[in-house]
Amino acid sequence: MLADQIQTDLTAAMKERDELKLSVLRMALAAVKEAKVSGDEVRDLSDDDVIALLSKEAKRREEAAEAFAAGGREESAARELAERDVLAAYLPAPASDEEIEALVAEALAEGGFSEPSQMGLAMKAAMAKVGGKADGKKVSALVKARLAG
Repeated sequence: MLADQIQTDLTAAMKERDELKLSVLRMALAAVKEAKVSGDEVRDLSDDDVIALLSKEAKRREEAAEAFAAGGREESAARELAERDVLAAYLPAPASDEEIEALVAEALAEGGFSEPSQMGLAMKAAMAKVGGKADGKKVSALVKARLAG
């Protein structure tokens, strides 16, 4: 399980005294534990659930880095990007544009989506097909383009 690997890497980071990795992995495990107990009952998270959590955290780091850079705080931006890189080690490799287009086309064909009014359902199917391999904005643009024309 991915959560177990993160815990093992956290222990290694403690031994190595790697402060950056240590803080990022602690944050990741806290997010996993919080997700386990959220809702009505405690549940085990699948690797896909953990990947979704880590993707969200990595995206937050990216957005924070952009904001810091825009504000002239380059040191803080560099720290956020370094944290994102630690998280990225646990994420699947991003798909190429061609792969994303093929997966979106496949999802739309399987669901029979052809009208712009079906955007919500089409996005749900496309994101399920693409998984954590692509940014939602990119997938949304492709789905919108396919349904519009």
